[in-house]
Amino acid sequence: QVSLVESGGGSVQAGDSLRLSCEAIGRTFSRYNVGWFRQAPGKVREYVSGINWSPPSTFYADSVKGRFTISRNSAQNTVFLQMTNLRPEDTAVYYCAADQYTMAYTTDASVYRHWGQGTQVSVSS
Repeated sequence: QVSLVESGGGSVQAGDSLRLSCEAIGRTFSRYNVGWFRQAPGKVREYVSGINWSPPSTFYADSVKGRFTISRNSAQNTVFLQMTNLRPEDTAVYYCAADQYTMAYTTDASVYRHWGQGTQVSVSS
């Protein structure tokens, strides 16, 4: 069983940057595919980005393409989401999700087996 812990959220101004971290606790993370999702108040959880372990590949929702970058540091057992040029519409609780078999381009949150507790990102205009 792998536990996921997100960190790095905060309150920023539009145009600022944040880096979210998703650390795996309990077992090595290197052979898991990992996705980032977000959920704003009153809205459904939506896919943001994902990274496959083999072959190494990354995926992005159109709304964040060119602004967000997902990466993995296997030595730190952590996946990062670098967010730049943040907009008020990026405000949400951000969750990381992991699964050994689900491809990280999968946008259906229900198929990912492991989830973190979420970290709040608030962007003001």
